[in-house]
Amino acid sequence: MNNDIEKVLYTHEQVNHRLDELASELTAKYHDQQPVIVSVMTGALVFTGEMIERLNFKLTLDYVDVSSYADGTQSGKVQLIQDLSTDIKDRPVIIMEDIVDTGHTLKFLKDLLKGRSAKSIEICALLDKPDRREADVEGDYIGFEVPNEFIVGYGLDYSGLYRNLPFVGVLKRSVYEN
Repeated sequence: MNNDIEKVLYTHEQVNHRLDELASELTAKYHDQQPVIVSVMTGALVFTGEMIERLNFKLTLDYVDVSSYADGTQSGKVQLIQDLSTDIKDRPVIIMEDIVDTGHTLKFLKDLLKGRSAKSIEICALLDKPDRREADVEGDYIGFEVPNEFIVGYGLDYSGLYRNLPFVGVLKRSVYEN
């Protein structure tokens, strides 16, 4: 599996260090607010799991599953597959995402949750790929910025594979162009 990786962008140690920093920032802000943590499946599963064990405050954990697709006529169409089971009215919400890419999914989620009267909505993402942004959305807490390449590992996948890599890397072109 590692033979499919062109280069490692962030090692396991670098990711762990940055997650500690993000958790400290979030704990300082939310220590007395009991936010709802919303994990965006499936990519954010690893990131969310690693983050919540570092957060030192009471929280409610929930998740959504969304699909973003292009059907030839409409790009960036987002569909809600699995909704929250938690009432977020008047509660702060932290969306946990693996990567802020085009921004369509996160814009959809922010608008959806805003319509449910969340007290506040912030985005915490492991990665940010600003060169691909199409929707007007930014992360509030970002682990790392990545180049416009095919990124895998630490929850990010290609055809369901590579999520379990303990680092963030660039997939070799020969793997996904065949």
